[in-house]
Amino acid sequence: MNLNEKIRQIRRDLGLTQAALAEKLGVTRASLGAYEEGRAMPSYQFLLGLADMAGTRVDDLLRSGTRVKIARDDESGKIPLVPVRAAAGYQKGFPDDEYVNELPHITLPFLGKGNFRAFEITGDSMLPLPSGTIVIGEKLERLSELKDGKTYVLVTRNEGIVYKRVYNHIRDQGVLSLVSDNTKYEPYDVDPMEIHEAWAARAYISQEFPVGSWQ
Repeated sequence: MNLNEKIRQIRRDLGLTQAALAEKLGVTRASLGAYEEGRAMPSYQFLLGLADMAGTRVDDLLRSGTRVKIARDDESGKIPLVPVRAAAGYQKGFPDDEYVNELPHITLPFLGKGNFRAFEITGDSMLPLPSGTIVIGEKLERLSELKDGKTYVLVTRNEGIVYKRVYNHIRDQGVLSLVSDNTKYEPYDVDPMEIHEAWAARAYISQEFPVGSWQ
């Protein structure tokens, strides 16, 4: 990973637009764009400020081949929410930081550090979680991190945003098997090339309480 890639990665990991980061570090948005595209070399003062925001050192920024891990001080738990009405737009807008920042947000401080996103699910394929439940997922960087039998929100090219139990058969069959908890729905396979994003389910919010054995 080169310096320009690290600058772009850090900005995205911090959840900032180019305009916001440029303002914080005292440069123009055009200059920051040039730094991210490798068309210009930032000043040492800029790198000092960026390293301080990322909780790292300038040497780590200049060292090629390594990804910078953000040391987050913000524990506010502010999480972008993708409601059902925004699902179609999210399929196109997810790479755009400005689009994501314009989504509604929820706050869940108990989740701590991490890259989280909340998705409103629809339909009855994952009962007992009812339609309208909000599932909070943590971003996976690689599909190899998918674990058999765990639930994930997948942002796909053709199926839209789906919440399913996943079985990873990429190595032996070249596919992911998606399974619904509601057995009236048949499992199906998807090509991993169809997956834009994968979010491991970490929590959910619902207005319906589970039915206990005492009822």
